[in-house]
Amino acid sequence: MKFGLLYEHQLPRPWDEESELRLFHEALDQVELADGLGYDYVWEVEHHFLEEYAHSSAPEVFLAACARNTRTIRLGHGVVLSPPGYNHPARVAERLATLDLVSRGRVDWGTGESASRTELEGFGVNPDEKKAMWYEGVEQTANMMAMTPYPGYDGKYFSMPCRNVVPKPVQKPHPPIWVACSKRETIHQAARCGIGALTFAFIDPAEAAKWAGEYYDIIKSDQCVPIGHDVNANIAMVTGFSCHEDSAEARRRGMDGFRFFGYSLGHYYVYGTHTPGQTDIWERFEKARPDLPEEGAGRGIGTPDELREHLSTFADAGVDQVIFVQQGGKNRHEHICESLELFADRVMPHFHENEQERLAAKRAELAPYIEQALARKQGMQPLADNAVPPIPPYGKTVIAGSPAEGDRTTHHRHADISVPLEDPLEADRATGGG
Repeated sequence: MKFGLLYEHQLPRPWDEESELRLFHEALDQVELADGLGYDYVWEVEHHFLEEYAHSSAPEVFLAACARNTRTIRLGHGVVLSPPGYNHPARVAERLATLDLVSRGRVDWGTGESASRTELEGFGVNPDEKKAMWYEGVEQTANMMAMTPYPGYDGKYFSMPCRNVVPKPVQKPHPPIWVACSKRETIHQAARCGIGALTFAFIDPAEAAKWAGEYYDIIKSDQCVPIGHDVNANIAMVTGFSCHEDSAEARRRGMDGFRFFGYSLGHYYVYGTHTPGQTDIWERFEKARPDLPEEGAGRGIGTPDELREHLSTFADAGVDQVIFVQQGGKNRHEHICESLELFADRVMPHFHENEQERLAAKRAELAPYIEQALARKQGMQPLADNAVPPIPPYGKTVIAGSPAEGDRTTHHRHADISVPLEDPLEADRATGGG
């Protein structure tokens, strides 16, 4: 089983002038430490306007900084909000490919629809159509990375003409695709689309085994028709995290932050009325704390022995990756680093020991099913070379000045660059030259 870290960049009030600066640089230090310790993934969310809960609105920038300071940890862009109202599909393709190049092929592409009113209405995204928007955006972004040129598209939620979207990613045909899942049906949808399931539902081992079993049954069935140009058959789950030799101290350090994670999520998605720039979620959390449940966080919070036992039940259930929420609430940077080090020393080796053998056996088992799934995909057809439309420039109207009457070769200065008013090669051909 693999292990990842999830960053929402949570920042409970009160804030000072350096709160966000400190938060981001501590997170960068944590990721660099995790890379050296052998953690497999860092996942960075995309959220907008969700004060205190998530100050992570430009994850590609943070992940690019992570790429520069790390060597092996995979960079989970999880998730990119896929409705075109948030991100034009071509811009997603460009950013993902650039990040993949910067990181030498370490990007995973998480996708999602978004669900909070604060975000959806902030970008004018219709909540009743966001699932269809997600599908259209993800499918076309994958096409843009895999096809040269991209033939163009006239869709319901976005359209664009034929263009060659560059750069192209290191990973071919594109980075592995995932989708955020908060309920069972979305896990089924992930399998039908041939993509990884990032499960944000906090479930027990029996439920995990059932959900993972259903996911892989669909992957192996004729229901699986890939949304992209490859199949990423994996299931991951998110949980709290705090590791200490003393169980009570582990809970003291980690439980409050994880409970704030759940409370602030609920504030924006379920029960909170939010006044931008004014509502104090941490203050509300402190008032509600005595009545909040503690169930569900224990699997990632405890001693090394407790965590090994908890997590083994999920590995046996078929979970491929556990993603830790270690930076939640007011969890302290030094405690996070100590937990990462202790877990890497005492727990992670148990799960990494036979990981390559597990992956090889899994690949061999799924290979024929993936081949069949890809054969079922009715992909976008490429354009024949003679059908790719040329794009003439706007021409002389964009160039300052005008040529002398009848002068076909006059050069003019535009933005301090000498610009010929006509392609010399085309002009030469027109007059019978070479």
